Amino acid sequence: MKILAFESTCDETAAAIVEDGRKILTDQICSQAELHAVYGGVVPEIASRCHVESISILAQKAIDAAGIKREDIDAIAVSYAPGLIGAVLVGVNFAKSAALALNVPLIPVHHIRGHIAANYLAYPELEPPFLCLAISGGNTLLVDVRDYTDMKILGATRDDAAGECFDKTARVLGLPYPGGKPIDMLAQGGDDKKYSFPIAHVEGSPYDMSFSGLKTAVINLVHNAEQKGEEIDRAALAASFTKAVSDSLVPRAMQAAKELGYKKVVVAGGVAANSRIRADFKAACDKNGYELFVPPLKLCGDNGAMIASQGYYEYLAGTRAGSDLNAYATMDL
Repeated sequence: MKILAFESTCDETAAAIVEDGRKILTDQICSQAELHAVYGGVVPEIASRCHVESISILAQKAIDAAGIKREDIDAIAVSYAPGLIGAVLVGVNFAKSAALALNVPLIPVHHIRGHIAANYLAYPELEPPFLCLAISGGNTLLVDVRDYTDMKILGATRDDAAGECFDKTARVLGLPYPGGKPIDMLAQGGDDKKYSFPIAHVEGSPYDMSFSGLKTAVINLVHNAEQKGEEIDRAALAASFTKAVSDSLVPRAMQAAKELGYKKVVVAGGVAANSRIRADFKAACDKNGYELFVPPLKLCGDNGAMIASQGYYEYLAGTRAGSDLNAYATMDL
């Protein structure tokens, strides 16, 4: 079964074709990162307009790259929530039109479910159940993945997402947007014990997280140093900050896996590309006897292939949408 999928929840327009949920035939992405870098973050109106300009071209490019014809497409999948509402609307409306024109089923896919499914593309042997930590610019969730479409949130951030914290820290350090990769590079060789940052705990909710205090602590440290004319060890700060994020994520994931009795731990989302977090998860899983699954870097960020993959399993579960499908800025997993 060949599914053509669209992703437009933030600042990447993507169109991909995946066969039977596991085999990528093509994954086309048009990134807007350079456009938004001027503003230090995503400008929703610009993102929406760029999606409009790109999505039709990418759809045809995907079909050509896969070496198939339009009539070979069996279904259309689209990320319909959560995300920037104007951006999501572009993908949803185009997908509805494509499904109508091709007379094939339309499959709505939750964006975070797509990130989790990226691991199915990288690891053909991976099957639920497993524990997943989904970490991105807009979401940080601990998820009990009981089956391909049966998931339960165990814990989530109460405020800022881990990825947002990376972007804000990068900005205060004068690093370019998006901040994840620049901070990762800067942190290499830095002393991760030079600066002490808080790790929040939510009373009564051991799996819930909070990153607003960490973000504020970094901003205050940098601003206080500037006001006093003191020099910041930027590499050490980046390393110490990354350690604080990792120390907030990894122990919770290990405890959740232990409580559930799972031996498979999955990490997904853009922040999963961070080398320190990947290494810490590997060490912790090795220590606890868990099998770790982390997608390759190209599948960590937003892409259409992950939406197509999850779309396949949503299709098998009977999930369908009609021409009344709407886009949503927020939605539970």
